[in-house]
Amino acid sequence: MIKENETIEEFLAQHAADVEDAVRKAAAQEIMPRWRRLADHEVDRKSGPHDLVTDADRQAELYLTEALLALLPGSVVVGEEAVHANPASYEGIRGEAPVWIIDPVDGTRQFVHGDTGFCTLVALALGGVVHASWTFAPVHEELATAVRGQGAFLDGVRLHAGSPDPGSDLRVATSHPDFTTDDQKRSLLGLWTDGVAPRSCGSAGLEYLAVARGESDATAFCWEAAWDHAAGLLLVEEAGGTHLTRAGEPFRITGGNDLPFTAARDEATARRVTGLLSAGA
Repeated sequence: MIKENETIEEFLAQHAADVEDAVRKAAAQEIMPRWRRLADHEVDRKSGPHDLVTDADRQAELYLTEALLALLPGSVVVGEEAVHANPASYEGIRGEAPVWIIDPVDGTRQFVHGDTGFCTLVALALGGVVHASWTFAPVHEELATAVRGQGAFLDGVRLHAGSPDPGSDLRVATSHPDFTTDDQKRSLLGLWTDGVAPRSCGSAGLEYLAVARGESDATAFCWEAAWDHAAGLLLVEEAGGTHLTRAGEPFRITGGNDLPFTAARDEATARRVTGLLSAGA
């Protein structure tokens, strides 16, 4: 647990570099040696043919779980693979202890296919508020970090999301049709209009990074799994962007959101996207 009278900000000031080191080591030891070298028996399916898990996911999450719990005794971990094995462990997000939220390989489908579009996501939250995040794209050796109130950075350079160019089509990454309900598909159809250029998303973590660095204008996602969103939402916020649900409220990692929701470079873009999503519903 955070030491008595020590704030989470003080913990991060002392140990943020240690978290970064753990993320890099997990990728170096458990993920990259398996990239483009996966055997058939190292790949499994979870909920369906497009929901994949590999030995890299499992082993990287185990590595990070051990390392992060050692850094912050009394904390808990909510990791994608652990929750798949024990769904009740997701309740750690709503508990009173600091929680590490981990997606060991975000973009597993891309990883399995040998593509470069995957990353490792780690966020530290307390009381439903994300305080720090790490987004690591190991193929490109790019690390994006954010600490609440202290800005967002990519390899040490501050990120500024900025605003879309006036008159240009909004570039919006949306939930893949394979993972949306009929109602959500109708809502997303609101984006198929003049002035918007929607496309199916890849790795959620990398889509958030694209918004934070101004390479994409917004996202429109239809699912709540905190490991996909926690790190990226803080990254976008600290780069000057914002996030809103279809109800016009900030996305809550603890759940109960009116979906779809958006993360965008600025508030005007977020409100434009949520308005279109509501119109399509």
